[in-house]
Amino acid sequence: MENHKAAAAAVAYRLLNQTKHKSNKILHQRRLIPNSTQLNPSSSTSGFTQASVPLNQFVASYRWDLRKSSLIHTHHRKFGSVASTIVERNPNFSTINHDDLIYFDKILGAKKVIQDPEELQTANTDWMHKYKGSSKLMLQPENTTELSQILDYCNSRRLAVVPQGGNTGLVGGSVPVFDEIIINTRRMNSVISFDQVSGVLVCEAGCILENLISFLDKKGFIMPLDLGAKGSCQIGGNISTNAGGLRLVRYGSLHGTVLGLEVVLANGSVIDMLGTLRKDNTGYDLKHLFIGSEGSLGIITKVSILTPPKLSSVNIAFLACEDYISCQKLLFQAKRRLGEILSAFEFLDSQAMNLVLHHLDGVRNPLPSSIYNFYVLIETTGSNESNDKATLEAFLLHAMENGLVSDGALAQDFSQASSFWHIREGIPEALQKAGAVYKYDLSLPVEKMYDLVEEMRTRLGAAANVVGYGHLGDGNLHLNVSARQYDDACRF
Repeated sequence: MENHKAAAAAVAYRLLNQTKHKSNKILHQRRLIPNSTQLNPSSSTSGFTQASVPLNQFVASYRWDLRKSSLIHTHHRKFGSVASTIVERNPNFSTINHDDLIYFDKILGAKKVIQDPEELQTANTDWMHKYKGSSKLMLQPENTTELSQILDYCNSRRLAVVPQGGNTGLVGGSVPVFDEIIINTRRMNSVISFDQVSGVLVCEAGCILENLISFLDKKGFIMPLDLGAKGSCQIGGNISTNAGGLRLVRYGSLHGTVLGLEVVLANGSVIDMLGTLRKDNTGYDLKHLFIGSEGSLGIITKVSILTPPKLSSVNIAFLACEDYISCQKLLFQAKRRLGEILSAFEFLDSQAMNLVLHHLDGVRNPLPSSIYNFYVLIETTGSNESNDKATLEAFLLHAMENGLVSDGALAQDFSQASSFWHIREGIPEALQKAGAVYKYDLSLPVEKMYDLVEEMRTRLGAAANVVGYGHLGDGNLHLNVSARQYDDACRF
């Protein structure tokens, strides 16, 4: 199994080069060395990675080479994507002392200065229980001023920090590398304002996504972002990682829906870009630097986001396809025939379906007559229920007549619709219950997406179960390599 990880990297590199005209922007090789001004770019849908400017004075530096490893965190973390590398703590950074604790108690109050081992154990461990830090302190600021004071002090004392949101990420980006101070944003969870006319929501970064969805539902609006981790993930972490989610095919990325941000830099400086105008041509649009920067430039504290009206007509179909080419053709036809009412187009392969059926309680196969090679979930959202349903039914009839769909089911009520979505959203949980899992989140042209899955299966053989699913509507593949246990000898 020594060459598995190298094989995965080689395949991904080749496919990306094919699809991006050998662009150096995709797999640009970077070397991070002690006292460097760059950071670990590991992704996390839950929070921010190690903090910002001045980077060489604030964040623990790593010896890191992308050609050798794309996910290296600590001496505990040897489950990288290509090879294991020993990572050393930078001795130039200070350790926490009693005077530091006194200062934090003074500006925050004792309840926001967490030293309880049980709470710290949870904060030190990622959602996958794969990576673990050794922080002895977690701070929970309640507002921008408190966060600014924390970062200003840590910068002057050369204390490394790791910002953390809901900690639902799948690659360990929101847990400490060594003993960094954890800055958790959960107390910054207020809705500041909502404009019923424009649909602009202004809130703090620690708001849980599902709470925002519920708030907007009562107002007759929806969030343009929806994730399987919505019950725990925070909007600040979503934006700092530019999370795509299930609705990107309809509402686009957060670069289009986020109107403004408030951000605290590593030296405590506050940048106020919290605009609420959809069109603002006054100077540089700096917020885009922070969307998807993964905490490398600053910590997001407030957000203004454009939310679309909630539409009354929602229809969901769960379909089976014989091969991946049929899935592609189905997507093309859906865009042409469903048009503006198409709001989601998700796919999963038979391996993903089997995992969900075997590892999640209460899940039933909507198409029990057989296990098909591929499944597609289509959602439409519109304002005319009878017309939208008729349009979807006509599309499904056309797809079946042309051999694109082998079987299918149309949800008849909310319960059936929820059960269809539960299959798609439950795949990460099923993978976790199945054992160790190596996760890769890739953006590829639709026609190339599943090539990677098939070639990985060829190369790995019986050594692991390779699972493919994701957002077919926007070319986002979740490639998962499921194994019995994590093993440093494995090269996935």
